[in-house]
Amino acid sequence: MKLLTGNSNLPLAQAIGAYLEIPLTDASVRRFADEEVFVEIHENVRGEDVFVLQSTGFPANDNLMELLICIDALRRSSARRITAVIPYFGYARQDRKPGPRTPISAKLVANLLETAGADRVLSMDLHAGQIQGFFDIPTDNLYAAPVMSADIQARFSGRNLMVVSPDVGGVVRARALAKRLDNAPLAIVDKRRERPGESEVMNIIGDVEGRFCILIDDIVDSAGTLCNAAAALRQAGAEDVVAYVSHGVLSGGAVARVEGSSLTELVITDTIGAPEAVAGAEKIRLLTIAPLLAEAIKRIADESSVSSLFD
Repeated sequence: MKLLTGNSNLPLAQAIGAYLEIPLTDASVRRFADEEVFVEIHENVRGEDVFVLQSTGFPANDNLMELLICIDALRRSSARRITAVIPYFGYARQDRKPGPRTPISAKLVANLLETAGADRVLSMDLHAGQIQGFFDIPTDNLYAAPVMSADIQARFSGRNLMVVSPDVGGVVRARALAKRLDNAPLAIVDKRRERPGESEVMNIIGDVEGRFCILIDDIVDSAGTLCNAAAALRQAGAEDVVAYVSHGVLSGGAVARVEGSSLTELVITDTIGAPEAVAGAEKIRLLTIAPLLAEAIKRIADESSVSSLFD
């Protein structure tokens, strides 16, 4: 088994390599003067089971091209099996046509990965579960819920917990986390989005007064949804509001927005290389999913069950 990484999230790749007790494959992923991506693998991978770790977040197109070219280089180097490990799957929010004459970009990315030569895909908390069906190769979708629930129980045990979905679409995710927290009660924030990147909280379904609220979502981008939801929960009498999010995109002024919000804390996993602003943020904490990804990689390499990780 070999582990190759692009430039999107080197700390996560190093943590996974340390967990698996294997060194990262010696390779160069660099740019020519005109910004074309060039990949050169400096060790023999013929007949090897290779895992390519690369999130496709910002800059999404650069990171995607790195991943595709890494896969192509491995295929042309006679690797036995190539698994694309994509902790954050960019373009996942474009999983359907929102209107006429628009693309389904998530499907296009799936096609590109298969054409490049990927034999398998491993991702984390896909924005839409049906993206697995966009592939004609085995695709595993891991969930951060076990890692999050363990952290919540370690830090907030004994609090009057209530799990809150920031929108109607996230109810299934929130219910799954609530089940892991001894069937904690559930609330839903009903929001109406006025324009992209902004949201207006309308009302809360459920009694949150005196509760320690855990907001759960898969992606925090502009942070408008979470911050507005936190404000609404506070106004409804919530004792405290902490948010757990799988993918911290945190674009634009998101970090500053979180710092000035009603959130006590925002916990994000390390699927995406954190922006520099996160390091100095008082309200944002990183939670690693390296052991979970590493264990899934090990099980795939050993041909054992991945789904049993979540039993």
